[in-house]
Amino acid sequence: MTVVLGASSQTEAATDPRRIFEDFLFMEARLMDTHKFDDWFALWTEDALYWLPCNEEDVDTSRQLSITYEGHSDLKTRIRRLTGKFAHAQSPKSRLIRVVSNIEIETADSSGIIGTSTFVLSDVRLNRQTIWFGRNHHTLVYTPQGLRMQRKKVFINSNDTTMENLTFLV
Repeated sequence: MTVVLGASSQTEAATDPRRIFEDFLFMEARLMDTHKFDDWFALWTEDALYWLPCNEEDVDTSRQLSITYEGHSDLKTRIRRLTGKFAHAQSPKSRLIRVVSNIEIETADSSGIIGTSTFVLSDVRLNRQTIWFGRNHHTLVYTPQGLRMQRKKVFINSNDTTMENLTFLV
């Protein structure tokens, strides 16, 4: 089904920060769920930071462990591992579906958009389903290539418990 918006609605949608932010989050979720790793990686800026804190939502990364705390080159290595023929932890690949909700904008201006969202992620692999709950904090910036992620912090609700390996993108 195709919905055609009037010219004023299209203009509003193209300039509404909330709509832009939502569309970006939904696209990012689809890329992660469908294992489009290179496309997902292309969404990042060169000064990227992808952070999943451990045990608490805010930790001092110089003194405490994180599930992951990766810059651009680390993300590139992660993508190479996920797409390589020796990605045994994802053989077979997880079937992923996530629902993104509770989207809120903290700030939006000509440089970018900062906001939060929550997610429910279903991971089915080897006849076992795991449900993950969490909250994302995105810092998106406008670049000549379009809107890109500069920072993404993912707080997994169960990050202070024993967890399965996260062998896919969260």
